[in-house]
This record gives sequence, structure tokens and C-alpha cells, in this order.
Amino acid sequence: MRQFIKLFIISYLLFPVTVMAQNADRGKKHSFEIKNGEFVYDSKPVQIYAGEIHYARIPQKYWKHRLQMVKALGLNTICVYVFWNHHNTQPGVWDFKTGNRDIVKFIKMAEEEGLFVILRPGPYACAEWEFGGYPWWLQKNKDLVVRENNPAFLDSCKQYINQLVGQVGPLQVTNGGPLIMVQVENEFGSYVSQRKDIPLSEHRKYNETIKNLLREAGFDVPLFTSDGSWLFEGGTLPGVLPTANGENNIENLKKTVNQYNGNQGPYMVAEFYPGWLDHWMEPFVRVPEEKIVAQLEKYLQNGVHFNFYMVHGGTNFGFTSGANYNNKFDIQPDLTSYDYDAPISEAGWATSKYMAIRDVMKKYVNYAIPEIPDRIPVISIASIPLKKSVSLWDMKEQIKPVISDKPLSFEDLNQGHGYVLYSRKFNQPIEGKLILKGLRDFATVYVNGERVGVLNRINNQYEMDIQIPFDATLDILVENMGRINYGAKITENTKGIISPVFINEFEIGGDWNMYSLPFDKQMDISRYPQKNIAGTPAVYSGEFPLDKVGDTFLDMSSWGKGIVYVNGHHLGRYWNAGPQQTLYLPGCWLKKGKNEILIFEQLNDTGKNEISAVEKPVLDQLK
Repeated sequence: MRQFIKLFIISYLLFPVTVMAQNADRGKKHSFEIKNGEFVYDSKPVQIYAGEIHYARIPQKYWKHRLQMVKALGLNTICVYVFWNHHNTQPGVWDFKTGNRDIVKFIKMAEEEGLFVILRPGPYACAEWEFGGYPWWLQKNKDLVVRENNPAFLDSCKQYINQLVGQVGPLQVTNGGPLIMVQVENEFGSYVSQRKDIPLSEHRKYNETIKNLLREAGFDVPLFTSDGSWLFEGGTLPGVLPTANGENNIENLKKTVNQYNGNQGPYMVAEFYPGWLDHWMEPFVRVPEEKIVAQLEKYLQNGVHFNFYMVHGGTNFGFTSGANYNNKFDIQPDLTSYDYDAPISEAGWATSKYMAIRDVMKKYVNYAIPEIPDRIPVISIASIPLKKSVSLWDMKEQIKPVISDKPLSFEDLNQGHGYVLYSRKFNQPIEGKLILKGLRDFATVYVNGERVGVLNRINNQYEMDIQIPFDATLDILVENMGRINYGAKITENTKGIISPVFINEFEIGGDWNMYSLPFDKQMDISRYPQKNIAGTPAVYSGEFPLDKVGDTFLDMSSWGKGIVYVNGHHLGRYWNAGPQQTLYLPGCWLKKGKNEILIFEQLNDTGKNEISAVEKPVLDQLK
């Protein structure tokens, strides 16, 4: 009890410094260092109570609201990944200014709310994000191997880090900004344990090089690594603070950090999980709030610094969701929703978990925790009429194909995301077993325009019986469902059909026509004829008026599989397999008056003439 009282008094004295100091004398140089086993801000010890949010997963107009939600939870810091591919959209093309890519604005906004910022720039991020944050086109360089001591890769990393520091360097605490710490790589010890084929000395050279690139570029604040505590041997670096992800045992945390940090702290859990990630075709994961609250009190009572991962997840808009895999499934694509069962929901709502955490934080801090911001208004839309639908086969006629003797990958076609239609004419009949061992990731198969089957990397389903008559066309529509973001197979991330196609033992070569369907923007389908044939892919469009706007959730439960655009914004993937059955539509992307919607429906088992939007998300219904 005496020790508890002592810790409580220390916390009481430290908190005002952490919350208010960075707002005083804005622009004045400050210091943040790791000294005598503590985090020290302007010569005074501070506690770091952080929550992770990702600006890339939130519409820019909602950034302030989400930051205020973090502050009202009782936290004093935000932790944030930077996704390389979010900013380096094409080779040589950098975007740090438009929409939710304006990282400088985001960090300054955090400062205005009185929050410190911890940056996690990778270059590898994971985060259930497409390719773990790497640009897809890195794979086009055959000499480049990601996440290795590889000259071509490290040169690309250097360009990225230099570009990033050019943006955020002035926002470091040493320049008067709120940025206090930067992470080196991410969970590298985990990767070392998975890639025992690479000598440990080579792993360490790579990790050390990333640290040096960060320093040389101009990051002068303290650096840290994060790993499971049992993986420190492969992931830690001399002179860099080790932090332990997911470590619930206080004694183990302190023992392991001491071992790799000169027998002293500070002791930080860089990822404290109040929820967990979710995949298509798997149950939505719920983490009990009682478990989180009990663990939180342990951290607070023992002077442990922490970061809620995630405090607010947001949304994998567009084609930004990544994928995992395990011994059972060759790929486990992540949901469009990154709700994460986090304290702040996907739409920014305070959950019961949020309220329970807030109550605990109130017991341990002496500064006033602000009131919870008002919830952004929510609306429902009873019916959105879909006035037009067009057939993919008509669209195909107006796309110039790439012709090759063998199927080409997305990367070979210089396409990152979306779909590719692989088409081949057969002058002679053939039947047997269609084998697509190189399918990446989801395919619908058609003979003369009629669907004859579905192949699916998620279920490890790579072959099916097929009968192709004389003078017939085989079409295979392949969807990239997100590149692997975690594990040894991150180096095996090409998409499309990446190996020969067989029917029985015969390789089907010659005259493959490949039609690119990147869906990188909302299409205009007005030039195509009205047509909708059940069982064949279709694009639907419609308009709907609104006299008021607000957040809403498109009800996709009666649809099959596809993507949705509203007013030019790509909301992401849907799939009635679940568990996600709705798509979050931020109200800031809607307009009073006329709004436009476009839906690409891959399966199209039945024609549609309307869609509706509801006031609550459905994220936990498997079919």
C-alpha cells in the first residue's frame, strides 16, 4: 500500500507537465530525453499515456474530433504509424498535402489539442495495412528484397525517410513541436524469429542501417523499438529503448527491459491491446472491457507507460486493407472496417469500454479530463435508387487488352490494386480440372460469359471441374484482396495469376488477353448500354438527394462481393460472407442536394435496383 501511495503521488505531480507543457511557448525549443530510467521533458519526469490512431484511416475533416476523443479519454499522447505507400503513391511521386495525407496538419492538430506525438515511420508498419506500408511497385525491381540488408531496398528506404523528415522534422520537440519519440522499424524481432534462413548478423546489419538512416535524415528525438518481450534478442538495438508489445506481466516487462537497457527503464508497453484485428470469413473478435480495465490499473499502479493499440481504428478505405495468413489459410484478408473493438468505434463513438477506461484514468490523474465531444450526427437513408447497371462484358469491349503467351501478374501489368480479367479463346473443346495454383486472391470463372465457378485463396481452393466447348471463351476475373502485411511471406506479394494455368496436365499457354480494371477512381458508366445479367459482374450507379447529412452505414448484407464509391470516395470492399455487413460512409463525404453512388458487384447473383443506409454498423455477422 505504501508503494502504491508513493506511485500515486508521483503520478499526481507528473501529469500536469505532460499535458500542458507542450502548449506553453509554442515554437520554443524543448527537450525530451530518456534519463535515469525515466522519460524527461524539459528536465522534469513525465508519464506517457498514449493512444494509437492513424490519420490515413480517418477523413481529414474528422481528425480534430478523433483527437479530442483521445484527450477526453484521459490520455496525453497519440502514437501514429506513417504508411510509406500512402504518401509515395507512384515511383517518384510524393503526396504529403492532399486529404488525409497531410501529416503536418495532423501533427499540428494534435499539438493544438495538448497531445504529445510518437511517430512510427517503419519503413515497415504492419498495422493490417496493404503490404505493411510498402509501395506495391517495389516488387517490380527484381534486385530488390524488402526488409533485408539489400542495397536496392535500403536505397528506397533512404528516399522515403528523407522525404518524411523533410515534412515532420520541424515538428520535433527539439524544434518546439509535439513529436517526442520515433520508432525504428517495427516488431523486427518477430521477423527475425520467422526468417531463420537469414543469418542474425544480416538481420542486425539491416536494423542498424534503418536506425542510422533515421538519424542521418534528421530525427534527433529518442528512438525506440517494439517487440514481444520474448523477441528482444532479435529486435533490439544498442542505445535504443526497447518497449514490449502486449506484455501484461509487470515483472516480466521490467526484467526484460532491464536486460536490454542497462538494467533500467523506462518501462513501456508500446502496444496495449484493448481489441484485436479481424478477417473476412472469421468471427469478429471482442475483448472484454473488464480485462482491459484490470490491466490498465496494473500499469497505472506500477508506473508503466503504455499505448492503446488501437484507441481508435478507423477504416481501411479504398484498397488499403492488408492480409495475414497461417498454417490453415493461405491468406486471411483484413476487413474494410478497422473498428478493432477499440474504445473509440470506427465512427468515432464512445463505447462502454471507452467509458470504463475513462473512469479509471480519472482516478489516477489530477488534471481535468475534458468532456467527451458530441457524437457526429447519424442518418439513415431508406432507399437509394440505382437507375443504371452495365455489364462487365460491355466494359471489356472498350478496354485495350495486354496480350501474352502466359498470364501476367498485376505487377507485370503495372497495376497495383483492383481486378484483372484474364481471357482466352479456345478453338477446340477441352474439359477436365482447371488448376490455378498461382491464384492471388479471389477468382470468378466464366465460360462464354456464364459463371461456372469460384476459386478462392482464402479457402485454399485452387481447382475446379470445367468444360469448355468448341469456339468458346474462358474468362477469369481475379481480385487482389490485399497484400500480406505480416510474417515471412511478406516477400511473396505479387497479385493476379502468377503461375501457369492448367487444365488437367496441359498448360494453357498462348494468346492470353488481360484487361485491367484498377477501379482507382469512380467511373462514368454513361457511355455503356443498360444491361444486367444475373451471375455476371455488373456496375450499378445512382443518385440520391439529401436535405441533411450525417454519418451512415450502407447495408450490403443482400449484396454479394465488391466495392462502393460515393461522391468519388472509395469506401472499400464488401463481402456478404461477413462478418462485416455494412460500409461506413462518413457524413463529411455527403452533400446536401445531389449525391452519387457507384457499386461494382462481382457476383451479382440477383439484380438490384436500390440500396439503403442504416444508423448502426453490423460487423459481427458471418454467413
